[in-house]
Amino acid sequence: MSKLKVEEDKRSRDFFEGLFVALIAALIIRQFVVQAYRIPTSSMEDTLLIGDFLLVNKFNYGMRTPDWIGIPYTDIGFSIPWVRIPGFKTPQQNDVVIFRYPLDQNLDYIKRCIAVGGQTLEITDKEVYVDGKKFPRPPDMKFMDRNTIIKKNEGRYTFPTFENNKYGSRDNFGPIKIPENNFFMMGDNRDRSSDSRVWGFVNYSHIVGEALIIYLSWEGDFNFSDLFLFFKKIRFGRIANIIR
Repeated sequence: MSKLKVEEDKRSRDFFEGLFVALIAALIIRQFVVQAYRIPTSSMEDTLLIGDFLLVNKFNYGMRTPDWIGIPYTDIGFSIPWVRIPGFKTPQQNDVVIFRYPLDQNLDYIKRCIAVGGQTLEITDKEVYVDGKKFPRPPDMKFMDRNTIIKKNEGRYTFPTFENNKYGSRDNFGPIKIPENNFFMMGDNRDRSSDSRVWGFVNYSHIVGEALIIYLSWEGDFNFSDLFLFFKKIRFGRIANIIR
C-alpha cells in the first residue's frame, strides 16, 4: 500500500472519528445543558411570538437523564428509568419554563411560573394574586377578551377549568393552595392560554428547563418556499432578546 493511500485512509478515519465525537458531544449538550425550541402557538404573546426560536437552559433546574430510547421524530421506542441530577434552583415566580405537558408527556409546553408549592393563588376579575399580593403583570402580557368570566362557560369564549370548574372560571379562580413540589403555570396571553387553570399543576418531575434567549424569529410558519423572502420574514428586532 502506497504512502499516499495510507495518509488518505488516516485522514478519512480522523474525519469520521471527529464527526462521531462531535455528534456525541452535541447529543450530550442537548440532553443536559441547552436545547433549541420553537414557539408554535400564541399562548405566550407578546412575550414570545409564533416563530420565535429559543435556547433553553436545562442545567439550572437539574439535568435529566434520558427517559426514552427510540427513533427520533417517531413513536418507535421505549421508556427507561431516569433520574434528575440536582440543579442550582427550582422554578421561581416569573421564570419562563419549558416542561412536559402533564396530560401528554410527549409534548413540551412553555409558560410563566406564577406560583410555587406552598403558595396560595387566586384570580379576581383577571388580576392574579399570590399569597394575597398582586402578581406583577409581565411587560408584554395581554388580554384578548374584554369580557370577564364569572361562572362556568359565562362570557364570549368557553374556558373550562380543571376538576370540572371546581375552583371557578378563567377570570375568577381559586383561592387554591399549590401542593409542595408543584408549580402553577400561566401563559402571558391570559385569555388564550391552555395552562394550569385548565389542566392543573406541573410537578417538578415534568420540568425541562428555563427559557433564556431568542436566537431567531421567523414571522409565521417556516416554509422553505419562503427563503427568498428571508429579509422580510425574519424579525431582526427580536434576535438576541433575553426572555423575561
